[in-house]
Amino acid sequence: MKKRTVTLLPETEKILKTMGEQIKLARLRRRLSAELVAERAGISRATLWSIEKGSPSVAIGMYATVLHALNYMDRDLLLVAKDDELGRKLQDLELSVPKRTSRKRGDMNDE
Repeated sequence: MKKRTVTLLPETEKILKTMGEQIKLARLRRRLSAELVAERAGISRATLWSIEKGSPSVAIGMYATVLHALNYMDRDLLLVAKDDELGRKLQDLELSVPKRTSRKRGDMNDE
């Protein structure tokens, strides 16, 4: 079976590399060996090293598993796209404010 290659924009590659470095630093700060974290995550050390290098060929689920193995850091994934400023602005532009029809004074008493 041929190995799939992933083509990313340079900016995205840089983000993955930074994320990998941050994962490695989190592991080192906790004084956890690569072997222990890989074992906790249920992956090989080679996969962990690929993650710590920011490899785009590793599934995002594996990144999440390693973050979980680092004492529940996977909760940080909930922050991804949480504050979607651009999306909210675009949505607000498309929202139309319905015009109100004026009520006659007698209509309020009918309820």
